[in-house]
Amino acid sequence: MTNKEITSSLNILIAAMGGEGGGVLMDWIVKTAIAAGLPVQATSIPGVAQRTGATTYYIEIWPERLDDDASKRPIFSLSPAIGEIDIMIATELAEGARALGNGFITPNRTTLISSTHRVFLTLEKMAMGDGRLDDKKLYAALKRSAKKSVMFDASEVAAQHNTIINAVLLGALAGTGALPFEPDAYTASIEAEGKSIEPNLAGFRAGLENSQAGSKRFGQDIINSETGGKVALNLETRINQNFPAETRDIIIHGVNRLTDYQNTAYAERYLDRLTSFTEIDSGLCRELGRHLAVRMSFEDIIRVAQAKVRENRFNRIRRELGAMETEPYHITDFFKPGIREFCDLLPPALAKTVLSWAERYGYLDTFYWGMQVRTTSILGFLKIWFLSKLRWWRPRSYRWSEEQKQIDDWLTLVKNTAENNIELAREVVELSRLIKGYGSTHRRGLSNFGLIVDTYVTPLLNDPGLLDGASSSIKEAREAALADPEGEALKMVLEDNGQREDALAAE
Repeated sequence: MTNKEITSSLNILIAAMGGEGGGVLMDWIVKTAIAAGLPVQATSIPGVAQRTGATTYYIEIWPERLDDDASKRPIFSLSPAIGEIDIMIATELAEGARALGNGFITPNRTTLISSTHRVFLTLEKMAMGDGRLDDKKLYAALKRSAKKSVMFDASEVAAQHNTIINAVLLGALAGTGALPFEPDAYTASIEAEGKSIEPNLAGFRAGLENSQAGSKRFGQDIINSETGGKVALNLETRINQNFPAETRDIIIHGVNRLTDYQNTAYAERYLDRLTSFTEIDSGLCRELGRHLAVRMSFEDIIRVAQAKVRENRFNRIRRELGAMETEPYHITDFFKPGIREFCDLLPPALAKTVLSWAERYGYLDTFYWGMQVRTTSILGFLKIWFLSKLRWWRPRSYRWSEEQKQIDDWLTLVKNTAENNIELAREVVELSRLIKGYGSTHRRGLSNFGLIVDTYVTPLLNDPGLLDGASSSIKEAREAALADPEGEALKMVLEDNGQREDALAAE
């Protein structure tokens, strides 16, 4: 190949989140190019991980050896240009989609290498309802938009080989043949690095195999899994005897969730609450079982502590850091509880007194305790572990009494609407999607729930003649509340409803 035949560099863009070794991956590629005698330049642009974008690493390689004549040396760019990327490497599916949206993946040029697993974006987590992106649509868009694509769950492969994702993706890159290097050239760079050589080589070989095999396995979401376990025999028997077949899988999941959250007695209370709905409608019972389990396992500081001290959390973080079993690592958890969270744990009478005092003197939403707890230290772990063991106190707390009352009121509302219209009752069940999380998110959702009930549901119970179109109105209001955390969309929907009622009254 002559200089005249080469008109541009090979441009590589890497999008990686913190702890995934994106910088090391860049270094491996750069060292491989240098060892081959090719001119290369690399730059990086910091990001804020899943908030506004991953840190990106940009590499330009001139695919030909050059002599010492300075006039022949290429001038590289410091940043990627839209439509000019030859190889796009993404450590997570949504980061690949973000690169596509930014114009860095094109069907006439780009080879895409992406892991298909998901780490939820901050915006997905902040949504009032189910804010998750459609992974299948992301996957299909990426496959359709790249000239060539290699997509598989690199996170799972990395975990299987006790390494981190960068080594697996380097192997996948080698398997595409998109760069003029043999696999041995990449492994030489790993060995030259001198750190975690064997795990990294194992991950590299696994990535190479997946790439050469054209793996199309679609990754699973990385989510906080519920504790599984078998249902207690007496509860399983009760479920099989008393609940319709089409509801049992959801109910068993709910029982497992609530047993882990509190105890078996609380799971029995869940079944007690559902029993009266079995003869009304099996579809309604199934959806109610799903939402009721979530509402009964409301988020509080005890639940947060339970999640913080789970063994699988420490194992996951160790795996993400790429730390060996013998290597120490530290986890610092940040907490900022306020007076409301403090009162959640107090007995009801005392909590009401403190809340009233705090509201009177303006401390209710302005006073917080900032805490940093190193969970990997003995003292720090014991602090969180102690909180996680306060499940026995939960039924004596103010938050518990308030939540149980709200749940019972909601169930009564569902039953009353079901007597008039099953479809309407299903919409009332779905309204519970507004109530989630803790702190201001929970309070805002509860407020929106109350607004919709007062505006639509209560008038319908008092006047069944208003049932026509009621289900669609409630659905519209619910979707507006879920779409806009600030509540402006819901406010507009409620105002439109009021104007329509005034117009009908005038007629």
